[in-house]
Amino acid sequence: MPSPDPGNSWFGSLRILRFRRFELSPTRRRLRRGVSVADLRKIARRRLPRGVFDYIDGGAEDEITMRSNIQAFRDVTFKPRVLRDMSEVDTSSSLLGRPIPFPLVLAPTGFTRIADPAGELAVARAAGRAGIPYSLSTLGTRSIEEVAAAGPADLWFQLYVFKDRGLVMDLIDRASASGYEALCVTVDTAMLGKRERDVRRGFTLPPKLGLSTIFDGIVHPAWTWKFVTSDPIVFANLTGRTVGDGSEAISLGEYFSTGLDSGLDWEDIEWLRDRWAGPLVLKGIQTVADAVIAADRGVDAIALSNHGGRQLDSAPAPLGLLPRVADAVGGRTEIICDGGVRRGSDIVKALALGATACMAGRAYLYGLGAAGETGVDHVLDILASDMRRTMALIGCPTVKELDREYVDLGRGDRRL
Repeated sequence: MPSPDPGNSWFGSLRILRFRRFELSPTRRRLRRGVSVADLRKIARRRLPRGVFDYIDGGAEDEITMRSNIQAFRDVTFKPRVLRDMSEVDTSSSLLGRPIPFPLVLAPTGFTRIADPAGELAVARAAGRAGIPYSLSTLGTRSIEEVAAAGPADLWFQLYVFKDRGLVMDLIDRASASGYEALCVTVDTAMLGKRERDVRRGFTLPPKLGLSTIFDGIVHPAWTWKFVTSDPIVFANLTGRTVGDGSEAISLGEYFSTGLDSGLDWEDIEWLRDRWAGPLVLKGIQTVADAVIAADRGVDAIALSNHGGRQLDSAPAPLGLLPRVADAVGGRTEIICDGGVRRGSDIVKALALGATACMAGRAYLYGLGAAGETGVDHVLDILASDMRRTMALIGCPTVKELDREYVDLGRGDRRL
């Protein structure tokens, strides 16, 4: 009886198999599963204690606005042009007079070290490697000076305006002395939004130890070990100040109500304009009317933002507001679209509708929580490559050529 032909057996099929080389680095093995920001969110959710993840991931009240920020991008579809030379696609642009390789700003986020001990230093270094701006939060857990010393990066300083104007002036002076390029003033925090995930968990910054946090720490040992062996997490820019530096567990609602100036108005913006020599950005514009006022007053850029859906629930999604604002300001101020960016195609959509650039916070925090500094690099690589591929597939070779001819607002406002 003839022996079976090896070429026709399952043994023969082994000849065409190619085995993936084993990756020794657990971080890089983890990132192989993270082919999108959504994947990194899932990885971060598994790696972080639930209260920490909810602080990063959650929004105000019913989280309608947080979801609508993302849905607004999904509702916009493309109108691709074909048979155009896409052998070279250029994602570069400029923002506030400086060239950038792709139009993204890393948004300010408070208490960043809760996701990874390196915190803002990791984000600043990743931004520097990518060549894009990073805005350090007033409530950052690394100081103005530490972040400036972390490496070459285009740094912005995000300012919360405190009742103590001496403190405000000190923060501005420190940012200026440390070489920060722009002052980004947050204007949507007359009161802190009700972030119900945090309220239900009794979540404080830093987290208090209790039965729930002890259990959470047991099931997330890697995060817990880093947390307990790292320096205490505080508001590094406010150490020794009367407003408190977060060294004692606090609720953000109490912190905002006692320290921040709820009487902030347009005259205060003029006061800040007189004291800051560089570009001024207002973050938190949510109506056409306020965008026009900002442009009339010579503000260099506005960030259409609802604080990532963490302040007023049912606030407008920035992308939906964007075309009307772009028409109303007529190029007199640059426009940054902040909120809901999860893909490079989202950046393309925003630019086509009139934005100068986009801003993203949660996206990089998911990367930071999933894999530390390498995770932030990974997110930026995903967004940049997604943007380049999207531009090629819609037939638009350069950022300056992106306009409304490339998009359809779908279920949104069809007036354009």
